[in-house]
Amino acid sequence: MKEISITTTFTVYDSVSELPNDVFSLMEQAIEIRKKAYAPYSNFRVGVAIVLDNNKIVLGSNQENAAYPSGLCAERVAIFSAGSLYPDAKITKMAISATSDHNPTLTPIPPCGACRQSISEYEIKQEQPIEIYFMGESGNVYKSDSLKNLLPLLFDKKLL
Repeated sequence: MKEISITTTFTVYDSVSELPNDVFSLMEQAIEIRKKAYAPYSNFRVGVAIVLDNNKIVLGSNQENAAYPSGLCAERVAIFSAGSLYPDAKITKMAISATSDHNPTLTPIPPCGACRQSISEYEIKQEQPIEIYFMGESGNVYKSDSLKNLLPLLFDKKLL
């Protein structure tokens, strides 16, 4: 038996005001689209703004459904929209903001497991890392240089 150690590294910004200008603008768009989330069941709203290598911005917010598995997270709404609208473009950056209607979200909220897997599919397909910035409604913003920081043991088509 042996043990392996996996280490991830994140950059931590104290607030959105510390972000580089382009990322600040992207995060502002994520915050705005978050307000349009359809979240009558969880009352948890997520907004995502993605920038592509063709400089197009694609937005997404979570969309819930009374048949819970039929809803879709904001990250997948944005990624799948980008994939269908701009199939040859690469995702360079993603900004995520999440808030609750009932409780303050003052720590960064990362993508859920299903969204991490979906993001990994695009990162692997494009053979280029995606910078991921995520936050709650306010406070720190975490930056991951690649999805591999959030999901270090990737499951991909090579395993099939």
